[in-house]
Amino acid sequence: MSEAQDSRKRSKKHYGGGQRSKKYKGSRELEVGMQGILITCNMNERKCTAEAFNLLNEYADLLYGPENFKEPEESGGEEDDDDVEAALKKEVMQLKASSGKRERRFQAMDSGANNVIFIKTKNLDPDKLVHHILSDLHVTKKKKSRVILRMLPVSGTCKAFQEDMDKYLSVFLEPWFKAPNHGTYQIAFKARNSSHNKREDIIKTLAGLVGKMNPKNKVDLTTPELTIIVEVIKSVCCVSVVRDYMLYRKYNLQEVTKDEGLKDVKQEEVTKEEGLKDVKQEEVTKEEGLKDVKQEEVTKEEGLQNEKQEEVTKEEGLQNEKQEEVTKEEGLKDVKQEEVTKEEGLPNEKQEEVTKEEGLQNEKQEEKKEAQKVDEKEQE
Repeated sequence: MSEAQDSRKRSKKHYGGGQRSKKYKGSRELEVGMQGILITCNMNERKCTAEAFNLLNEYADLLYGPENFKEPEESGGEEDDDDVEAALKKEVMQLKASSGKRERRFQAMDSGANNVIFIKTKNLDPDKLVHHILSDLHVTKKKKSRVILRMLPVSGTCKAFQEDMDKYLSVFLEPWFKAPNHGTYQIAFKARNSSHNKREDIIKTLAGLVGKMNPKNKVDLTTPELTIIVEVIKSVCCVSVVRDYMLYRKYNLQEVTKDEGLKDVKQEEVTKEEGLKDVKQEEVTKEEGLKDVKQEEVTKEEGLQNEKQEEVTKEEGLQNEKQEEVTKEEGLKDVKQEEVTKEEGLPNEKQEEVTKEEGLQNEKQEEKKEAQKVDEKEQE
């Protein structure tokens, strides 16, 4: 059993698949400092890579000529094999030649995102090459790919962190936007497998940076002269500045070859729908404006009613105060009336007492008269 286990262990060590694959992957990944072309596809990356190589080599041969794979010719001079210095120089030259031979002008790299491949370029301008391809496809309407969707040049790369991007783009964008250069532009941003880059923040920062370079730089989202493409994949930010981005259907190889007539009809329909939406939006805006006006009128009426209510309340308060004053005055009158009544009652009492006294005097007077009569009778 031990020998069988040892043989299995030896076989695993012998193949060493894990270490080889890790080394291979690390050496062929998208990294900071590379230039190339980002290509998106639909669920078939292997076929997309094959189509990309064929298409890029076809147009690169037209622009830059065929790729040369010949070995550099060795010097025909006679050299002494015993000369160690000459032998070392020869070996170094051979190593340089062999290393240069291995590095092709197009190399497929692992982009770090699904349905996206990155083709690293060497000794050519990716922006110029991609623009030439799309220009030709736009004119000829000849479809040359089935799997490739968009083909975006990458003129520069940096770390996908805000400070690194600001520092890199402040220099990278100068040839297009720094005074005296200026133009209309838009920003096309896309982030894949990256959660720390928010679209709104990146666009706002980038627009501020372009505005500082030259105030004449203006945003145009319909027909811009330049489009700043920012593609973030994991921790790498790929950037480029391209022309005719909207004309070439956002650099989409499938859309750029479609018949313009059908596109114009669709565009007219879209324009009509947008016009209807605008009309409806205007009507909604007017209705909302009328509602706002009515609301303001209602608010004013309510304000007037509140003011009137306050005035009525004040008047009622004044009336209540007057009523209280009247009540107080009536109370004072009642008190005075009672005093007058008492005063009137006192003379009546005095009159009664005088009347009684007069009655008593009359009685006494009669008694005197009767007494006189009695005295007169007795005298008779």
